[in-house]
Amino acid sequence: MGLSRSTFYDATPSVPDAGEVLARISAICDEFECYGYRRVGAALRHQGVVVNGKKLRRLMREHDLHPKRRRRYVVTTDSDHAGPIFPDLAKDVAPDRPNQLWAEPTKVPCAQRMESRRRGRT
Repeated sequence: MGLSRSTFYDATPSVPDAGEVLARISAICDEFECYGYRRVGAALRHQGVVVNGKKLRRLMREHDLHPKRRRRYVVTTDSDHAGPIFPDLAKDVAPDRPNQLWAEPTKVPCAQRMESRRRGRT
């Protein structure tokens, strides 16, 4: 046949033009809104298109194909509880010098940790 074995088995990479790559990137970003450039690159490689990561980032940045960020909602206060609501005894006190108003720590786990540290356990 006249071909070396490495030439026969080596698939020549077909480099698609930027318009075709951009169309594929847009399709992936429309389907998966949270995909960044790494996942988009993996999806392109799965389709058989190899694109450099820097080129992929540049195309996504230039055409405003940013991933949608997931925002976590963190609940910090449970106001709808069955426990007693204690009055604010220091509401009307305006301290005018140091050491006039003190607050007592009320969390039990903190006190238990302090006790265990005093006994030599961490």
